[in-house]
Amino acid sequence: MSWSKRSFILSALSGSLLLAACGFTPVYGPGGSAEGLRGAIEVAAPENRDAFELVKRLDERLATQPGARYALGYKITVREEALGVTPDQVIRRVQLRGAVAYTVTDTTTGQVVDTGSVSTFTSYSTEGSTVSTSAVEDDARRRLMAGLADQIATRLVASAADWLA
Repeated sequence: MSWSKRSFILSALSGSLLLAACGFTPVYGPGGSAEGLRGAIEVAAPENRDAFELVKRLDERLATQPGARYALGYKITVREEALGVTPDQVIRRVQLRGAVAYTVTDTTTGQVVDTGSVSTFTSYSTEGSTVSTSAVEDDARRRLMAGLADQIATRLVASAADWLA
Protein backbone atom coordinates (compact mmCIF):
# COMPACT_ATOMS: atom_id res chain seq x y z
CA MET A 1 0.00 0.00 0.00
CA SER A 2 1.44 3.36 -0.96
CA TRP A 3 2.12 6.09 1.55
CA SER A 4 -0.56 8.38 0.06
CA LYS A 5 -3.24 5.67 0.49
CA ARG A 6 -2.14 5.07 4.08
CA SER A 7 -2.19 8.78 4.76
CA PHE A 8 -5.69 9.07 3.31
CA ILE A 9 -7.00 6.14 5.36
CA LEU A 10 -5.43 7.50 8.54
CA SER A 11 -6.86 10.97 8.01
CA ALA A 12 -10.32 9.54 7.25
CA LEU A 13 -10.22 7.42 10.41
CA SER A 14 -8.99 10.29 12.56
CA GLY A 15 -11.70 12.55 11.11
CA SER A 16 -14.34 9.95 11.95
CA LEU A 17 -13.01 9.61 15.48
CA LEU A 18 -13.04 13.37 15.96
CA LEU A 19 -16.65 13.58 14.81
CA ALA A 20 -17.64 10.75 17.12
CA ALA A 21 -15.79 12.36 20.02
CA CYS A 22 -17.58 15.68 19.59
CA GLY A 23 -21.01 14.04 19.81
CA PHE A 24 -21.82 14.23 16.10
CA THR A 25 -25.13 12.56 15.29
CA PRO A 26 -26.61 12.44 11.79
CA VAL A 27 -29.66 14.71 11.79
CA TYR A 28 -31.96 12.05 10.29
CA GLY A 29 -30.27 9.15 12.07
CA PRO A 30 -31.21 7.46 15.35
CA GLY A 31 -31.23 10.11 18.05
CA GLY A 32 -30.85 12.90 15.51
CA SER A 33 -32.85 16.10 15.98
CA ALA A 34 -34.89 15.45 12.82
CA GLU A 35 -35.07 11.67 13.05
CA GLY A 36 -38.82 11.51 12.32
CA LEU A 37 -39.07 14.47 9.96
CA ARG A 38 -38.88 12.59 6.65
CA GLY A 39 -42.43 11.62 5.73
CA ALA A 40 -43.99 13.62 8.58
CA ILE A 41 -45.03 16.65 6.51
CA GLU A 42 -47.72 17.15 3.90
CA VAL A 43 -47.12 20.18 1.68
CA ALA A 44 -50.06 22.20 0.36
CA ALA A 45 -50.89 21.38 -3.25
CA PRO A 46 -49.30 23.70 -5.82
CA GLU A 47 -51.52 26.20 -7.64
CA ASN A 48 -49.04 27.44 -10.25
CA ARG A 49 -45.73 26.58 -11.89
CA ASP A 50 -43.55 28.22 -9.23
CA ALA A 51 -45.42 26.40 -6.45
CA PHE A 52 -45.08 23.13 -8.38
CA GLU A 53 -41.29 23.54 -8.51
CA LEU A 54 -41.15 24.47 -4.81
CA VAL A 55 -43.27 21.47 -3.75
CA LYS A 56 -41.30 19.11 -6.00
CA ARG A 57 -38.02 20.14 -4.36
CA LEU A 58 -39.49 19.96 -0.84
CA ASP A 59 -40.68 16.45 -1.64
CA GLU A 60 -37.15 15.49 -2.70
CA ARG A 61 -35.67 16.90 0.51
CA LEU A 62 -38.34 15.88 3.05
CA ALA A 63 -40.12 12.87 1.52
CA THR A 64 -43.47 14.60 2.00
CA GLN A 65 -46.56 12.42 2.46
CA PRO A 66 -50.29 13.02 1.94
CA GLY A 67 -52.17 12.80 5.23
CA ALA A 68 -49.03 13.34 7.33
CA ARG A 69 -49.22 14.66 10.88
CA TYR A 70 -47.86 18.10 9.95
CA ALA A 71 -49.09 20.38 7.16
CA LEU A 72 -46.82 22.92 5.48
CA GLY A 73 -48.54 25.97 4.03
CA TYR A 74 -46.67 28.59 2.04
CA LYS A 75 -47.05 31.88 0.19
CA ILE A 76 -44.65 32.60 -2.64
CA THR A 77 -43.81 36.07 -3.92
CA VAL A 78 -41.55 36.72 -6.90
CA ARG A 79 -40.49 40.17 -8.04
CA GLU A 80 -38.70 40.93 -11.31
CA GLU A 81 -36.16 43.74 -11.53
CA ALA A 82 -34.56 45.01 -14.72
CA LEU A 83 -30.77 44.98 -14.64
CA GLY A 84 -28.29 45.91 -17.32
CA VAL A 85 -30.53 48.45 -19.05
CA THR A 86 -28.87 50.01 -22.11
CA PRO A 87 -29.07 53.73 -22.96
CA ASP A 88 -31.77 52.75 -25.47
CA GLN A 89 -33.80 51.30 -22.56
CA VAL A 90 -33.28 47.70 -23.66
CA ILE A 91 -33.21 45.29 -20.72
CA ARG A 92 -30.26 42.89 -20.99
CA ARG A 93 -30.65 41.09 -17.67
CA VAL A 94 -33.49 40.41 -15.24
CA GLN A 95 -33.15 39.63 -11.56
CA LEU A 96 -35.80 37.50 -9.86
CA ARG A 97 -36.21 38.07 -6.12
CA GLY A 98 -38.20 35.35 -4.44
CA ALA A 99 -39.56 34.92 -0.94
CA VAL A 100 -41.66 32.28 0.78
CA ALA A 101 -43.52 32.68 4.05
CA TYR A 102 -44.38 29.29 5.51
CA THR A 103 -46.22 27.74 8.44
CA VAL A 104 -46.16 24.23 9.83
CA THR A 105 -49.38 23.13 11.49
CA ASP A 106 -49.99 20.04 13.62
CA THR A 107 -53.00 18.50 11.88
CA THR A 108 -54.14 16.67 15.01
CA THR A 109 -54.40 19.81 17.16
CA GLY A 110 -54.57 22.61 14.58
CA GLN A 111 -51.72 24.36 16.39
CA VAL A 112 -49.10 26.23 14.36
CA VAL A 113 -45.80 24.71 15.49
CA ASP A 114 -43.35 26.58 13.27
CA THR A 115 -43.33 29.65 11.03
CA GLY A 116 -40.70 31.39 9.01
CA SER A 117 -39.76 33.09 5.81
CA VAL A 118 -36.90 32.64 3.40
CA SER A 119 -35.67 34.65 0.45
CA THR A 120 -33.11 34.47 -2.30
CA PHE A 121 -32.52 35.70 -5.82
CA THR A 122 -31.30 34.65 -9.23
CA SER A 123 -31.05 36.29 -12.63
CA TYR A 124 -31.12 35.55 -16.31
CA SER A 125 -30.07 37.14 -19.57
CA THR A 126 -32.57 38.48 -22.07
CA GLU A 127 -30.06 38.34 -24.92
CA GLY A 128 -31.14 36.14 -27.77
CA SER A 129 -34.42 35.06 -29.30
CA THR A 130 -37.81 35.10 -27.64
CA VAL A 131 -37.72 31.32 -27.32
CA SER A 132 -34.27 31.24 -25.70
CA THR A 133 -35.20 34.07 -23.32
CA SER A 134 -38.32 32.18 -22.30
CA ALA A 135 -36.27 29.03 -21.70
CA VAL A 136 -33.68 30.79 -19.53
CA GLU A 137 -36.44 32.54 -17.55
CA ASP A 138 -38.07 29.16 -16.86
CA ASP A 139 -34.72 27.78 -15.74
CA ALA A 140 -34.11 30.79 -13.48
CA ARG A 141 -37.53 30.33 -11.86
CA ARG A 142 -36.77 26.62 -11.25
CA ARG A 143 -33.44 27.54 -9.65
CA LEU A 144 -35.15 30.20 -7.55
CA MET A 145 -37.78 27.77 -6.25
CA ALA A 146 -35.14 25.10 -5.58
CA GLY A 147 -33.11 27.58 -3.54
CA LEU A 148 -36.15 28.64 -1.54
CA ALA A 149 -37.21 25.02 -0.93
CA ASP A 150 -33.68 24.11 0.21
CA GLN A 151 -33.74 26.97 2.72
CA ILE A 152 -37.15 25.88 4.04
CA ALA A 153 -35.98 22.27 4.38
CA THR A 154 -32.83 23.37 6.20
CA ARG A 155 -34.83 25.49 8.64
CA LEU A 156 -37.30 22.68 9.27
CA VAL A 157 -34.45 20.28 10.00
CA ALA A 158 -32.89 22.84 12.34
CA SER A 159 -36.13 23.50 14.23
CA ALA A 160 -37.61 19.97 14.19
CA ALA A 161 -36.36 19.13 17.68
CA ASP A 162 -38.55 21.95 19.04
CA TRP A 163 -41.85 20.79 17.54
CA LEU A 164 -41.57 17.30 16.08
CA ALA A 165 -43.41 14.79 18.27
